[in-house]
Amino acid sequence: MQKELKAVEAAGARVVGISYDSVDVLKGFADKQKITFPLLSDPDSKTIAAYALRNKETAGKKFGKIDLDGVPYPGTILVGADGVVRAKLFVDGYKDRHSVAELVKAAEALKKK
Repeated sequence: MQKELKAVEAAGARVVGISYDSVDVLKGFADKQKITFPLLSDPDSKTIAAYALRNKETAGKKFGKIDLDGVPYPGTILVGADGVVRAKLFVDGYKDRHSVAELVKAAEALKKK
């Protein structure tokens, strides 16, 4: 996403990441990956749950000592300035990602409405 950030912003979208990871973990990731858009920490997964983003494939499973019930689907939701979800871009697997071109196309389509 960072590599194509200018194209996403030119399409009228603002990128914000959200994760259940701590602020320190997100800062380390952002520093290492040179992420310039905001990464928000949702340690109790309240926002993740509110947008129904939990990955059902991982319900009840563990990865070592980590409980995967809170693992969100990697994807993108487009939220209008009014707070209403306008579009969702997700793929079936939790390891896959949609393309930035798909995000740009969806953001541009929303500008026309």
